[in-house]
Amino acid sequence: MSAIYDEIQEIRARYPEDRSAVMPALQLAQDRNGGWLSEQAFRDVADALDLTPAYCLSIASFYDMFRLEPVGEHVVEVCTNISCGLKGAQQVIEAFEQELGMRAGETRDDFTLRTVECIGGCGWATVVAVNNRHRLHVSSEDVPAIVAELRGEPVPAAEETDDDD
Repeated sequence: MSAIYDEIQEIRARYPEDRSAVMPALQLAQDRNGGWLSEQAFRDVADALDLTPAYCLSIASFYDMFRLEPVGEHVVEVCTNISCGLKGAQQVIEAFEQELGMRAGETRDDFTLRTVECIGGCGWATVVAVNNRHRLHVSSEDVPAIVAELRGEPVPAAEETDDDD
């Protein structure tokens, strides 16, 4: 029996069918496994819900919120859906790549940089999830301050303008 078996049973009890509990059980397993789902995590969830690991993988591989590979301490996910794309998502991705010295889809040092299809904030584009917390209306100019904050560095001050001219 896995370490999270009892917790998954508590989740399972909230749902009329075992399959309905698979997403919250996968989220629990991901949280307990350092932010990603290993083969063992799939086996643990499947065993606890009387499902197959393949079924659990099929659910996890469909949704961007589940990660199938190890991630860094800080996970930065940039939405690339149509609304965000129209509001500068590509420029935001490029700014993160430059600031972090890595390409989207990579994990390096303490960071994972990912593009995702949709974060569900189309009215507030461009949306960036930083460690599962949404940042709204992100532009490429915001990126240096976000990265500095994550690194624990002083956040660069915004440039002031003199409107008295």
